[in-house]
Amino acid sequence: MTELTDVTTLLLSRIRDVADYPEPGVMFKDITPLLADPAAFTALTDALAGIVGSTGATKIVGLEARGFILGAPAAVRAGVGFIPVRKAGKLPGATLSQAYDLEYGSAEIEVHAEDLSSGDRVLVVDDVLATGGTAEASIQLIRRAGADVAGLAVLMELGFLGGRARLEPALAGAPLESLLTV
Repeated sequence: MTELTDVTTLLLSRIRDVADYPEPGVMFKDITPLLADPAAFTALTDALAGIVGSTGATKIVGLEARGFILGAPAAVRAGVGFIPVRKAGKLPGATLSQAYDLEYGSAEIEVHAEDLSSGDRVLVVDDVLATGGTAEASIQLIRRAGADVAGLAVLMELGFLGGRARLEPALAGAPLESLLTV
C-alpha cells in the first residue's frame, strides 16, 4: 500500500491546477509537468502497464490526444500493441467510426478497421474521465470491430461529473481503473 500511496503522491504533485481555463470557472488539470518529470512519467507508465497485465489486455486503445501520450509507452512497457482512436477524418484508409453526443453538439471518432479483431482484449487509456462520452463511444467502437473490452484506465477521474456511472453499463463488468480521483 505504501508504494501505491507514494505513486499517487508523486503523480498528484506533478499535476498543475490552472484556474479559469479554458473558460471562467473551470479548474484545468495540466499534466504537462508530470510528463516533463521522468520519474513521474515512468511511475505513470509502470502503473498503466500493470493494469494491462491485471486485465489480460492484448492491445491498448489510446484516445486522442493525451491518450496517445499515456497509452503508447504503457503498451511498449507491457509488450502489447497500441491503436490510436482519432477524431473523424484523421486516419487514412478504411475506418470504423462511432458518433456520440457532447454537451453541446456531437462528435465522431474513428479507428482503422483492420487494427482490431476478435480475440483482441482491449484496454482503453486516456488522461481524464470526465462525463464519459468519448470513452463510451470508444467502447462501442471496439465491440463493433469484434474485439473484447478488457477495461478502461485513466490517470484522473473527475468524480463530480458522473462519468463512472455512465460507463458502468457500457463496460459490462470490465474494470474502470482510475489512478487519481479529483
